[in-house]
Amino acid sequence: MQDLTDASLEDAQEWFKKYYGATNTVVVVAGDITVDEVREKMQTYFGAALAGDPIPKGQQNVPIRERDTFQTMQDRVPQARIYRTWVTPGRTTETAADLDLAAMVLGNGKNSRLYKELVYDKQVANNAVAYLQEQEQASFFEIQVTLKEGQDPEEVDAMIDDIVSDFLANGPTADELKRAKTKYNASTVRGLEEIGGFGGKAVTLAQSEVYAGDPGFWKTRLEWQNEASPADVKSAANEWISNGFHQITVTPFGDYQVAEDGADRSALPQVNTTPDLEWPDVQQAELSNGINVIFARRDAVPQVDIAVRFDAGYASDTVMGADKTGLSSFTMSMLDEGAGEMGALDIAASLEDLGAEFSSGSNLDSSTVTFSALTDNLEETVSLAGTIIKTPTFPENELERVRGITLAGIEQEKAQPVGMALRLLPPEIYGDGHPYGVPFTGSGTTEAVSGFTKEDLAAYKDAWLRPDNATIFVVGDTTMEEIQPVLEAEFGSWAAPETAKPEKDVPTVSNPESSRVIIVDRPGSPQTMILAGELAPPGTAENNEAISAMNDALGGQFSARVNMNLREDKGWAYGAYTFISGATNQRPFMVYAPVQTDRTADSITELRNELTGVTTDRPVTSEELARVVKNNTRALPGQYETGGAVLGSLMSSHTLNRPLDYPVTIKPTYEALTLEDVGAAAEEVVKPDQLVWMIIGDREQIEEPIRALNIGEVEVRSLDDAE
Repeated sequence: MQDLTDASLEDAQEWFKKYYGATNTVVVVAGDITVDEVREKMQTYFGAALAGDPIPKGQQNVPIRERDTFQTMQDRVPQARIYRTWVTPGRTTETAADLDLAAMVLGNGKNSRLYKELVYDKQVANNAVAYLQEQEQASFFEIQVTLKEGQDPEEVDAMIDDIVSDFLANGPTADELKRAKTKYNASTVRGLEEIGGFGGKAVTLAQSEVYAGDPGFWKTRLEWQNEASPADVKSAANEWISNGFHQITVTPFGDYQVAEDGADRSALPQVNTTPDLEWPDVQQAELSNGINVIFARRDAVPQVDIAVRFDAGYASDTVMGADKTGLSSFTMSMLDEGAGEMGALDIAASLEDLGAEFSSGSNLDSSTVTFSALTDNLEETVSLAGTIIKTPTFPENELERVRGITLAGIEQEKAQPVGMALRLLPPEIYGDGHPYGVPFTGSGTTEAVSGFTKEDLAAYKDAWLRPDNATIFVVGDTTMEEIQPVLEAEFGSWAAPETAKPEKDVPTVSNPESSRVIIVDRPGSPQTMILAGELAPPGTAENNEAISAMNDALGGQFSARVNMNLREDKGWAYGAYTFISGATNQRPFMVYAPVQTDRTADSITELRNELTGVTTDRPVTSEELARVVKNNTRALPGQYETGGAVLGSLMSSHTLNRPLDYPVTIKPTYEALTLEDVGAAAEEVVKPDQLVWMIIGDREQIEEPIRALNIGEVEVRSLDDAE
């Protein structure tokens, strides 16, 4: 920190000149553009960039460590964790490819050796992973184990020793290595569907060029991993999980010249057009038992994403009983822990063998099972997913293991200001007993989760996860003619139970007549978390786009008023925003601002000024509306680049009773918005004097200044109230 404090503007400028020259830069342009167009634009806008001093290319530099060293530290965390790291060769070596496979076998997935023994068999840990953190000059082979509460770190440390020693002695089995390769190939395929993002085409090409001097190096790396044998992986592990080597490669510097500057730098290049979003045709069909199937074709990569969505979610918990908060999420998390004749590890192994991905969970209104299949393995993946959805067994041993992980997660939420606020605020704005008045994390309460039984989970599954309450969404490299028979074979004969489908009762509630302030005392907290909330119209509101545009101008984007005030102008917060969560019924409008402790009251004042201003003397301006419209419409093509994004849109549109091509309607709707529309939305949504303020911080420092604001009744709670 002292170095940063002592740094001058000149230091920063010199650093920039040294490392940000053209000779030290790689640019990848990926997308709907030709090589000639790229070359012309790069020459125009970057040809005159200063070359800068030549920077020697980073070389392999792996220190040799001959003994183990140990360090102990303490921090404010709910559970102990062990980190173990070896220094290994850099990312462009074949050895790194072998070690990446070794890490997958040791600690990637439920069937990995560390996870299976420590989390499943001995149940001394909540999580256990191994991975290769790859860098240019050297990499880091890391093992991380999060212990269960009460476990002795020295005992778990010895268990890790035994697992690693066995791996070094015997290496991976053929099945383990095959599974690791399949997972890596599937991950690569899914990443390359995107142009940007980590793992996308642009980043993959750029990393290959920067680190290997070859934009096609990613193919070489993939070949190394697919050709690696168990003996190769064992050999690399034995050589590098205890020591390493040093390699130097020297190449000459090029002779670079600065071109003439042909760009007009007096203003940014103008973007005068906004492309229309290309949306796939959406087809619908019905299985013989009445399940609706919604399909859109996306064939950029050989992958099919499928979601089976049920009208359930957190709001269904209250239907099951007043003491069942969190049951929806808990039941969904247990689906793949045993189904049919398979146990949890059998299911995980089958998914890995197929290169498939599986997830299940809930939000306020829905519970969803999502699975992603490689096209060649589509039928087998659908069959496996059908078994998981229709015949979960909820084994007692897995229930207790997942219960422990869930309870540990709740403790983690209560230890973090954001998690704490998301647990405490919903009941305050919706009221006790309201289906939405539950922790927005979905995890439930310690008391409720501690009491869940196998019978509770089975009852929830029978009540809500049923064919007459399901919709299937499919996006990917197939056709309706191909996928419908596959779905029919697996789900068409699935019969609904004789009992009537339950109904959720989500009543409309009113905002309080005046603001309330709840201070949650977190002694010694280095900053204050401000989260305020009140109720806004449902996601089905006819003026939803006007509401969204208003919120984006107020606090929904980086350049919005709230963030510009507290972060850019005052410097009191790293980021401050307003947001509206999605829901089919009344949604929460929230204000979020983690701020420095000594500016807590000042920040609340500024937030109230912004909220009041947008509804009175400082309504959204034409410039702000134009910026929001351009941002939200020009981002659409990239926003729906992947099949997963299209799948999410179809589900959202279906839930909110929107047309299934809703994204196509966004551009003309936004472009037709007027200042009057946005102003009316502000008056409808933003109620500065009816907010419930949840303020988590050091009471000793913040209480008196907050009370002096006189914005409403003040209540003080302790950390123990975060249940």
